Amino acid sequence: MASVNQTFVVVPRTGPSKAPAADRVHNHAEIYADFAPEAGKGQASRCAQCGVPFCQSACPLQNNIPDWLRLAAEGRAEEAWRLSEATSTMPEICGRICPQDRLCEGACTLEQSGWETVTIGSVERWLGDQAFENGWVDPIRPRAEKGQSVGIVGAGPAGLAAADRLRSAGYAVTVYDRHDRAGGLLTYGIPGFKLEKHVVGRRVDRLIDGGVEFRLGVDVGGDLPFADVRAAHDAVLVATGVYQARRLTAPGCGSDGVVAALDYLIASNRKSFGDAVLAYDDGPLNAAGKKVVVIGGGDTAMDCLRTAIRQGATSVTCLYRRDRDNMPGSARETTNAEEEGVVFEWLAAPRAVLGGASGVTGVRAQRMALAAQSADGRWSVEPVPGGEFDVAADLVIEALGFEPEDMPTLFAEPDLALTDWRTIRTAGHTKATTLEGVFAAGDIVRGASLVVWAVRDGQDAASEIDAWLSSQRRAAA
Repeated sequence: MASVNQTFVVVPRTGPSKAPAADRVHNHAEIYADFAPEAGKGQASRCAQCGVPFCQSACPLQNNIPDWLRLAAEGRAEEAWRLSEATSTMPEICGRICPQDRLCEGACTLEQSGWETVTIGSVERWLGDQAFENGWVDPIRPRAEKGQSVGIVGAGPAGLAAADRLRSAGYAVTVYDRHDRAGGLLTYGIPGFKLEKHVVGRRVDRLIDGGVEFRLGVDVGGDLPFADVRAAHDAVLVATGVYQARRLTAPGCGSDGVVAALDYLIASNRKSFGDAVLAYDDGPLNAAGKKVVVIGGGDTAMDCLRTAIRQGATSVTCLYRRDRDNMPGSARETTNAEEEGVVFEWLAAPRAVLGGASGVTGVRAQRMALAAQSADGRWSVEPVPGGEFDVAADLVIEALGFEPEDMPTLFAEPDLALTDWRTIRTAGHTKATTLEGVFAAGDIVRGASLVVWAVRDGQDAASEIDAWLSSQRRAAA
């Protein structure tokens, strides 16, 4: 072996150790461990250093993946970390929850040429965790204060990423969020078995230590008018995400026992913090002892399925109207769910929720068949004649995605323009809205998407806000 890199011909792809399904379903701890040092170096060394970094181009953050893999393989872990954090404010978080099979790892040259892909996400996580353990994560200490302030509405990944970059640049930053803890879906949407809460907490703590002010439990547009936020700051970033659940319209969907995915996940995550959650303790948002059906095929559906298993459901079934190859969620998460006992009913669409005044008893579903493929590769489906069947259920969880709230009405800003999809409209490829000094980023602009895209948008928005405020200072000089 002439080089510490390009060892893919002799070193097989091996992921980090994973807790056995029989053990992990009894707790909400992360199921993957970090690499041991030699294993991490060995997996990083598999990178072909191909000179055509498709992995980098497939990463929304354009991370310098081949370069930090090379440094990690050479035992230069701190240098590798420095390179990974140069383009990402949350590498250890993205390393845990990104669907790498659809992004960097799926585009890897080795994967495309018949060799197994490099374990990019696991190496990224390993480097990030080492950084926190070894004190490589520098505190935020701006070289100079700019004398201007930015208000950020939303403490999710886009808002946190923007706060990191803006505070580092010397702006006073205040983050407002309706929840009592920062992190958005990182805290209340994603279960601990994928992302333990201390991982998010240490990022928030770093921002607080660096001077970012968090005003939590504040509903902007409700108890705090948006106009007051604008008046208090030189610029404002809207990074609220999209939280309004899409709901089924089939008969019986309004019955007791039919719940929205986010309500269910928030209740579970709150319990993990030790909070008193009446809807969980009294049973409506608790799967213990119940037959559970989850409708949907994205990552949120996977989170609900795997949470229900951990809560002690007697059976957990997923209904998805397309087949496995056309699921929007991560293939890794689907495999994990199957290992944990989830039953998948592919090509099955809900037709009605069964039950009565006493609650839900089941879901009537319809077998579907793939019909035609659109230009974007998405398959339409059509019913299979005579293909109805019933699945027993005491709890039905709708995981059909999310839509934006009515932001102009919520913020009392009729001049805040929206797109046809009711997301906030921004000018061209910028983050500027139709309101002077107001910018927007993350899901509230692009619709429900990946955390890594929210991080990218937050970082880009911070750069634009910095440029705009700099121009305001020059004009005032």
